[in-house]
Amino acid sequence: MSGTVAPPALRLRRATAADAAALGLVGAATFLEAFAGMLEPEDILAHCGREHSAARYAAWLASPVARLWLAETVDNPIAVGYLVGDRAALPVPDLRDDDYEVKRVYVLSRFQGTGAGRALMARAVEDARELGARRVLLGVYSGNDQAIAFYRHIGFAACGTRRFRVGSRERDDLIMGLELAVPG
Repeated sequence: MSGTVAPPALRLRRATAADAAALGLVGAATFLEAFAGMLEPEDILAHCGREHSAARYAAWLASPVARLWLAETVDNPIAVGYLVGDRAALPVPDLRDDDYEVKRVYVLSRFQGTGAGRALMARAVEDARELGARRVLLGVYSGNDQAIAFYRHIGFAACGTRRFRVGSRERDDLIMGLELAVPG
């Protein structure tokens, strides 16, 4: 017997205005988990304070195009991951009006490898198709090899770069895209 406990069952659900605080909490927690030891602590804290406030998520939730999803435990529901998708605003030379961007997708480390990330990304692709997009774009920290490998594994390819501010410092992001098959 290994002594490890399997993570609880998860489900996805569309986030509502009542979820803004939960999104902020899981957003800050997952960002801290993802980048502790990779980025300076003061930069992580400044970024989380600004970018993971309930007000930031409330603004996205109020948008007619943005789609936010929570991955949560089935029994005793609590958010363990999330997705924010919206109109694309990335500096790629061929940005199209119908591009859709995964602004954020994170899963707490305990729940990575459970299929939650794959399910959230599948949801992003489905949302993009429902909105008539022909391509899904995302930016990923160029030093996050694990995330880049995951995106490549599910079909994304590099299509640009950008500078991204975290706290007081700028970082390099890789921009990746997934072309969607046109129905018919």
